Amino acid sequence: MRLRNRRGDPVDPVPFLVVAGTAFMIVYSVGPVYLITLFGVDVATAVAGSTPVFLLATAAAYWRLVRTVRPDLRAETPAEWRFRRLWYAAVGFGLLLVALTLPFLEW
Repeated sequence: MRLRNRRGDPVDPVPFLVVAGTAFMIVYSVGPVYLITLFGVDVATAVAGSTPVFLLATAAAYWRLVRTVRPDLRAETPAEWRFRRLWYAAVGFGLLLVALTLPFLEW
């Protein structure tokens, strides 16, 4: 099945799948640990509490990377700008991972 945006144009599904998979990895590896450690809930409740966060992240990724994407604009954006956005996203992702570990550090 080919994904299509709201205008009916075919859309590459790989970026959406990567973002949804990354969201799954982060939410289900960090979310239950946070809920168990900080709030003392049991494992089943922690996993169930992480599920809405994952669904929200997946819905946002679908909206941004499938529903509203315009593939024809990619040719108009210089590769240098796209690489810069990718670099900023990688730095932001690294900072997110560092920020997620801060509550577990012993000062």
